[in-house]
Amino acid sequence: MTPRVVVVVCPHFEPDTAPTGVVMTRLVHELADRGHRVHVVTALPWYREHRVDSRWANVRWRNRTETTRWGSITRLQPFAGSDRRNLVRRALGFVGFSFLATVAGVRAGRHSEGRRPDVVIAMSPPLTLGLAGWIVARCRRVPLIFNVQDVFPDAAVATGAITNRWVIGASRLLEKFVYRRSAAITVLSDELADNVRGKLPSRARNRVETIPNFVDTAAIVPMDRSTGYRRELGLDDRPVVMYAGNVGFSQSLDLLVAAARALPEIWFVINGGGSALESVRGAASDLSNVVFGDFQPSERLSEVLATGDVHVVPLKRGLGAVSVPSKTYSIMAAGRPIVAAIDEGTEVRRLIERSGGGIAVPPDDAEAFVTALRTLVSDPARATAMGVASRRLVEGEASPSAVAAAYVDLIDRARR
Repeated sequence: MTPRVVVVVCPHFEPDTAPTGVVMTRLVHELADRGHRVHVVTALPWYREHRVDSRWANVRWRNRTETTRWGSITRLQPFAGSDRRNLVRRALGFVGFSFLATVAGVRAGRHSEGRRPDVVIAMSPPLTLGLAGWIVARCRRVPLIFNVQDVFPDAAVATGAITNRWVIGASRLLEKFVYRRSAAITVLSDELADNVRGKLPSRARNRVETIPNFVDTAAIVPMDRSTGYRRELGLDDRPVVMYAGNVGFSQSLDLLVAAARALPEIWFVINGGGSALESVRGAASDLSNVVFGDFQPSERLSEVLATGDVHVVPLKRGLGAVSVPSKTYSIMAAGRPIVAAIDEGTEVRRLIERSGGGIAVPPDDAEAFVTALRTLVSDPARATAMGVASRRLVEGEASPSAVAAAYVDLIDRARR
């Protein structure tokens, strides 16, 4: 194996807690363990509070480059607005960060390597980082691998987050521009692959590769349900249904509120933050069995997930083909059953069907959702068996080493 030099442009990296940051962090370490040099261009940690973490306040308005054993990390101002619902402000922040990332990416590793990189890997969303990655790759005269976590703007259009036809049109033009100039495009599922291939000319469709995200089954392990976090939230021994992750408009959390009304004897925990959090709080304000929890440090993830007896993955209709919630793999690693409200024939449904690790119902169907939750909560033995089956599947199919090996192979092919 020939050691490669890789420039990675991504919105989050350790110690940031965003799921995509966790994925990219582990991928970089897996590449480094195989002898590759990696130079990461990313944002200062900001995901948890949607502003730069106070521990990084002293470097907020200047670039910070750290030398690591495997390369370097350059951290940039993310221009994160405190109001997550202000889409114009968020878009301007993405543009500003992507501009800084372009400049930093062109310079990444220049003085330490003595040669140009072999490849650039850029992650989306935000889509603007695809353009940044292409410019960096063009300037460094190397191929671009475009890592697509969610297909944009399709996901935003499906949720109604973007309705302006000019913005949608411009986004679609940028999307196609980056796709056509990427040596390879990686997506998380076959549905996302079909979506992206449909936007490419026939001669370029073989550039799209399905490489799923992975889960660290050594870091996320099954635990007893009587956790310290349960006590912190003030929960007694009644069953807990949990949603853990980004509280955004793509999730049908109205289903969770409806279920809490129908099942008052059960605790419902919403753990996380996001642009839809305040509206969910308002909808559940009269419900004593709905509890909200803040993001917790990554080292407590196993404990947080163990607090839920049943976890939910509710995605609005039409979004299963353009998004694969990464929380699914973490829930499975924690050995907990899933109730997923999601489109038929999509990746999350296939994971549940292959593992036998939960129940899938149609999206936005409150009656079916409540019935599935009632079924699992009333049969703890069945729920436990489903959790064991989930854990077994991810141990065999979603290891970090397998995903890293796929990227190493792709890097070599992209250079040919």
